[in-house]
Amino acid sequence: MDRVNAALAWVNTILWHDYVLYAIVGTGIVLTAWSGFSQYWALRHGPAVIRGGFDDPDDPGALNHFQALSTALSGTVGLGNIGGVALAIALGGPGAVFWMWVVGLLGMSIKLTEVTLSMLYRNTDDPDNPHGGPMWVASRALARRGWPRTGRVLGVVFCVCLITSTATGGNMFQAWNVGEITQAYFGIPSWACGLVLAVLVGTVIIGGVRRIGRVAGTIVPLMVAAYLVAGLWVLAANVGDIPAMFKLIFASAFSPSEAAGAFIGGSAGSAFLFGMKRAIFSNEAGQGSSPIVHAAAKTDEPVREGIVAGLEPFIDTIVVCTFTALIILSTGVWNRAPDLPLPDSVAFEAAGDAWRLPDTALPGNDWHAGDSVSVIVSAHPNPVTENSLHRVSGVVAQADGNFVAQWTPFDGDKPVIASDGIFRDYVGATLTAKAFDAVTPGLGKWVITIGVWLFGLSTMISWAYYGEQAFIFVTGDRAVLAYKLGYCALIIIATLGLVRTTTALDNVIGTGTGIVVCANIPIIWLFAYQAMRAYRDYIARLKAGRIGPDHPAPSIEDLLSGRDVQQKP
Repeated sequence: MDRVNAALAWVNTILWHDYVLYAIVGTGIVLTAWSGFSQYWALRHGPAVIRGGFDDPDDPGALNHFQALSTALSGTVGLGNIGGVALAIALGGPGAVFWMWVVGLLGMSIKLTEVTLSMLYRNTDDPDNPHGGPMWVASRALARRGWPRTGRVLGVVFCVCLITSTATGGNMFQAWNVGEITQAYFGIPSWACGLVLAVLVGTVIIGGVRRIGRVAGTIVPLMVAAYLVAGLWVLAANVGDIPAMFKLIFASAFSPSEAAGAFIGGSAGSAFLFGMKRAIFSNEAGQGSSPIVHAAAKTDEPVREGIVAGLEPFIDTIVVCTFTALIILSTGVWNRAPDLPLPDSVAFEAAGDAWRLPDTALPGNDWHAGDSVSVIVSAHPNPVTENSLHRVSGVVAQADGNFVAQWTPFDGDKPVIASDGIFRDYVGATLTAKAFDAVTPGLGKWVITIGVWLFGLSTMISWAYYGEQAFIFVTGDRAVLAYKLGYCALIIIATLGLVRTTTALDNVIGTGTGIVVCANIPIIWLFAYQAMRAYRDYIARLKAGRIGPDHPAPSIEDLLSGRDVQQKP
């Protein structure tokens, strides 16, 4: 696994080179200016559309606007908001949150553009089961220009990248977090959680996009509301610290964050890097994934669904991610003191070309084999933190009834232990749960565990549909069943304990996200002018009063179930 992790780290240096991040930010800036700040219309017109006044059962599609948005949000508002924000702060410091906000605002214009394009080029040969996404945009748009083979190849390349991202960030990251936190709090083996998740996901995705839409339309609003209410309880207990937290976020975005406790420090560059990566992973702007489910919306106005999609990054990043960030920062769990002492006699020993700590006995019996721990050491300069601190990880093992930490080798100069003790390595959602526990002991155990299960389940369901549509584009319907079985098998594999550390987890999801972004951004640039032309026409008609609700908004029950767009007998 060390070699695999090293290989993924090398791939990440290419996929997430500074120039790639500049390209994403530049795309958002250009589209924001080109559209005349489309974020305004997403926030003003989008809520009216999702309320159902514009839904028409005679339009092509399978889902109403609310269901399409809920399904897309179920793929974005999830563990990226709970575990991803924790990762960003743990690796990049508080400044990472600022760059998440920037990506969230710019992502609104990116999302509007890519969804509008997918609606313009979606396949409605079967009006009740349309297909769409960047692969269809590339294929159909280039075919119209006399380059059908080039379009097909570009579409297949995107699908391969999307399937990679589906398997890693959309599936395995979710399952890993669910298993990790359930094992940490309840002692239930992670692999058992994987089995349950696989059964639940399989039951839903077999029913197709309509079942996915109904499930998402029901649980997404409830789980978001419940998470925000629980977050308000924590923030209310630390309300006096909130202004200082915002000041810390802004200051850390442009200057190095000093090491403190469990946090080993972070440069302004690392805040930018990890904040951008986690925000893109969380709200999916530029990935081209959520346009696939938006293409199933019932509408004959492509831009209308694009405006609805523009709400996703706002809800996901500006609202939910900010709640998580403030909870983690205000409770101080990100830079806490060591969790247990380290014996004075422990020191690094030479181990070939590396250095290694001897196995260390751990006091207490509240450990599980496979738990992660770490110590902080001082050695050669660390470019990520702009200091000489490094984190050395260990895995808990059981020997003769006692628990010991088995440490990974350290390459470089001989390290000197810089922390006063050993840290329990709270990664991903577990760190967020500990923030809740800091206010009300036991709160994180239930709120975050339940939230992780719901968020993870809904995200895996949505991403299963994204990957399915990619397989259909490449191979046709014949591969769908094999794909679904393979997708469920990956859930189990992800919970077998192969990935244990924050860095390894970041490498896995960073690779999947980076690949699909690099495939989708060129498609946006090639055809964005068509989306902007359609957008300007739609807004002009809206301002002139030529577009308006054709009927009163449906009941909440009909909106949630999708009955408002069912064909009348």
